Amino acid sequence: MITLQQPGLVVFDMDSTLITIECIDELADLVGKKAEVSAVTEAAMRGELDFAESLRARVQLLAGVERSKLAELFQPLPLSVGALQLIEWFHQHGWRAALVSGGFTWFSEQVAQALALDAHHANTLLWQGDKLTGEVAEPIVDAHYKATYLQQLAEQWDIPLHNTIAVGDGANDSAMLAVAGLGVAYCAKTALREVADVCLDTPDLMQLAHHLQALEK
Repeated sequence: MITLQQPGLVVFDMDSTLITIECIDELADLVGKKAEVSAVTEAAMRGELDFAESLRARVQLLAGVERSKLAELFQPLPLSVGALQLIEWFHQHGWRAALVSGGFTWFSEQVAQALALDAHHANTLLWQGDKLTGEVAEPIVDAHYKATYLQQLAEQWDIPLHNTIAVGDGANDSAMLAVAGLGVAYCAKTALREVADVCLDTPDLMQLAHHLQALEK
């Protein structure tokens, strides 16, 4: 049972959760390959493809994208409604908040800074000069990695797993939701909704605070 009266940990996915876009799809749009990449992203999010293999294939299509182009996707920063308020709310209750993403560090670092997150981790794109090589560093942040990361943070901060929350939207978040004390599917694909403890369907992350407050009563 989650309790706000004791130290806890909440771990979020990034793309389509803390932010409103799928960064890899928008990167693909810069090279005219959004439709091709988006179709693979959707299939991976539904759990129909191996995430790591699909990510490598999609990143290959981004070879040659210039570093300056990435900044265009974050002007302004596409934070989800309620994201900043929810993180502040958790911090006010003495909780830690983190991000773990199958997306990329270039973006997660900015999101983590904007939201004052306590930790973040994502995949690292490889560069040659100022252009993407079309490769991503190993190991890939996949579903298993996300679950392990949540457990490691809980252990690091001496937080019992039963007082942890995982929030995501796609199949790649399923293992993380399974190990957390409370698994939250946020505006999520069917594959994740089926394994979640709570499904939040209004695009406002403060729904989670309202849900937890109701549990406390």
